[in-house]
Amino acid sequence: MKTGLVELSLTMRSSYKFSKDAKELYFVTFTIVEWIPLFTKSKYCDIVIKNLEFYRKNQGLKVHYLVIMPDHVHLILSSPNNLSDTVRNMKSYMARELIDNLKFDKRKWVLNSLKYYKKKSKLESQYQLWQEGSHPEMITFKKMLVQKIEYLHFNPVKIGLVREPEDWIYSSASYYADQDSIMDFDEIQL
Repeated sequence: MKTGLVELSLTMRSSYKFSKDAKELYFVTFTIVEWIPLFTKSKYCDIVIKNLEFYRKNQGLKVHYLVIMPDHVHLILSSPNNLSDTVRNMKSYMARELIDNLKFDKRKWVLNSLKYYKKKSKLESQYQLWQEGSHPEMITFKKMLVQKIEYLHFNPVKIGLVREPEDWIYSSASYYADQDSIMDFDEIQL
């Protein structure tokens, strides 16, 4: 089974924020406001995949591991560029595209919820799709990486969506099990 792990030896740093240039390896989570189950249709999951592929090809984003759950997304990412800026821009673009598709699909209850839970300080938009932040955790040693990969891949198993991690289509587990995968993933180069 592929792990995508070449070699990992990092030093400890504070967690839950990107470092200044954010070129390290991070575990991040994008959560829909109030945990609204948006990713229950493949169309919306495919928007996330399409955006990840765009940022891989055009912005140097490295997507190492992924799972898309009904109400959140977990990723292990790195980038030769400023990862904080890349994540912020990607989440913003994804939110606009997802909201446009929700409008097109007339998913009024979801749109009404995104409007209701929008922070009052967000004056520039009618809706808020993502909870603020992405809870970035810098991966500082191999044991932590393995723990994050297992947590991420077993998320769909834990809540009873599938029996085996590689059975969840919107996950990197199938890729690392040498099965058909929703996208290609980047080997960790540290």
